[in-house]
Amino acid sequence: MNTAGTIDRPLTHDPKKQAPMKPSTSEHAGSATTDFTTTGATEARQNRNREMQLMQEALARAHMHERLDGAARERRAMRLVVAQRMQRRAERASLRARRALAMAVMQ
Repeated sequence: MNTAGTIDRPLTHDPKKQAPMKPSTSEHAGSATTDFTTTGATEARQNRNREMQLMQEALARAHMHERLDGAARERRAMRLVVAQRMQRRAERASLRARRALAMAVMQ
């Protein structure tokens, strides 16, 4: 069974091997440009495919960059929490030492 491809499912994805677009018989003559098989159209189609692929890569790169930044922010926040906890612990130890010194001096 030799069936031609459709717009959604072409026989090939290579623009150079695809059949040239022809104007339909229902359209008026001159309603659209008559020559659809120019090299500019092929290059534009290839560029569009390349741009779409590059857009996906840029999106993935931006997503990874955002996740890495989020992880770095999370690490900084955890370090800040640990530093605050250690500072409170050191202040309590300092107060205990002062009290012990004051008690030793008083006796």
